Amino acid sequence: MTTSTSAPASRRDFLFVATGAVAAVGAVATVWPLVAQMNPDASTIAAGAPIDVDLAPIATGQAIKVFWRSKPIYIMHRTPKQIEEARSVAVSSLPDPQSDQQRVKDGHDQWLVVIGICTHLGCIPIAFEGNYDGFFCPCHGSQYDSSGRIRQGPAPLNLAVPPYAFIADTKIKIG
Repeated sequence: MTTSTSAPASRRDFLFVATGAVAAVGAVATVWPLVAQMNPDASTIAAGAPIDVDLAPIATGQAIKVFWRSKPIYIMHRTPKQIEEARSVAVSSLPDPQSDQQRVKDGHDQWLVVIGICTHLGCIPIAFEGNYDGFFCPCHGSQYDSSGRIRQGPAPLNLAVPPYAFIADTKIKIG
């Protein structure tokens, strides 16, 4: 019958483990900056990273303004009356013909998301102003309806619709 006994830990064993631990920490400290430099710069992320917006606190008939890529984005929770008015307009009568259905997401007709920059000279229009219950640019008098379509004034185009998607019934991702 043989028995095995372990040798008592020696100073050499301790130095071996300590040296290995210091080498592992040194390797991680060396590799970390090389991996971290592959991530995008913070200013790049701020300039174009997608943003999530929670729509739950926005009441019907209310609009909020958020910023994406340093541009104001209007998110309007339209009333049934606003939707009906936007859809009753003859598309052929518009300077930049586009139907309301082309400017909103299917199943989410109550939500209008547009870039809040006037297409005339780049001013920022005011929500719920003007003759069409949409947006009014006070600088030169351009008026947009509740679908963000140009209806009156010098602006040549509708307010642009940014790329966005619904990630939940009450949450969107812009960008």
